[in-house]
Amino acid sequence: MSELYERKKVLVAMSGGVDSSAAVKLAADMGFEVGGAIMRLWDKGSTNVEDARNAAQKLNIPFYLFDLREEFEKEVVDKFVDTYLEGATPNPCVFCNKKLKFDKFLSLAEDLGYSHIATGHYVRKEFDKKSGRWLLKRSPDSKKDQSYVLYSLTQSQLERTIFPCGELSKEQIRGIAIESGLVNANKPDSQDICFIPDGDYASFIENMTGKISQPGEFVLSDGRVLGQHNGLIRYTVGQRKGLGISYTEPLFVIEKDMENNRVILGTQRELFRDSLICKDVNFIPFDKLNEPMEVTAQTRYHQPATDAVISPVDDGRVLVEFKEPKRAISKGQAVVFYTGDYVVGGGTIE
Repeated sequence: MSELYERKKVLVAMSGGVDSSAAVKLAADMGFEVGGAIMRLWDKGSTNVEDARNAAQKLNIPFYLFDLREEFEKEVVDKFVDTYLEGATPNPCVFCNKKLKFDKFLSLAEDLGYSHIATGHYVRKEFDKKSGRWLLKRSPDSKKDQSYVLYSLTQSQLERTIFPCGELSKEQIRGIAIESGLVNANKPDSQDICFIPDGDYASFIENMTGKISQPGEFVLSDGRVLGQHNGLIRYTVGQRKGLGISYTEPLFVIEKDMENNRVILGTQRELFRDSLICKDVNFIPFDKLNEPMEVTAQTRYHQPATDAVISPVDDGRVLVEFKEPKRAISKGQAVVFYTGDYVVGGGTIE
């Protein structure tokens, strides 16, 4: 793989976790001249910076600290809050990858004299000589595949990024870290949004905005009022637990009526939709979708992709029509298109 890059200088985006630390070791073994850097984003009191620094010292590479807290709050946190307040369910990892990890970080690496960056993502890339384009592929470790949050990568970003962990499983990565004597070899994976470690999105949003989400009505899809909710930001499409509503059959959140401050409830079958429209679309094997295309489509992280047809509509948006109805499609989430293991592209569900 390294012959593609002619032994370029590579700056690895380190997080303090085992994957990015192992990526440093793997990139060095591939023959690259390697440095490491961590982006200070939000976790002011976190041990992540020191874990990354210790790994860099152990691997004897230069280490840099990029303070991007201001950019992170503007591009990721504020957008997360605004999207929730609009009634959608955002995916902040997509925001962060697009604006910081593969944009700002790449620019800072270039300023330091590095021609390429590397990350610990479980994803693969390859060059298609026929089209002259870089392609993005799923990881062979389906449990760890992260291609869903990387659909927005541009050709320029793909060309200058390597994914040393892409062909390996999590178990193999931990083994490499243990063999290398890294202190974070057994560090558990992060499961929560980094700036909301307790998972209490509603309290976080209320603290950020200084506004308390107001109670309103729970109503059935036919308009019957069933009770009172505790604020729209406390509910997401597909949610069943925590509703506090008794009914003849299980009820789920199927929609949020922001204008009337209502949470619309329905049965399991009412959660299914057979199409969606997405915006802010990025394609990887080509620049633009000109005609309908058969793909598989994924509307949530680590959800199985299902058969669909994508078609261009107005303003660069894309219509996605599923062969079988899809459960709990949520505005604000990403929809990502695949052909086999290859990422075709994706966008934000509108």
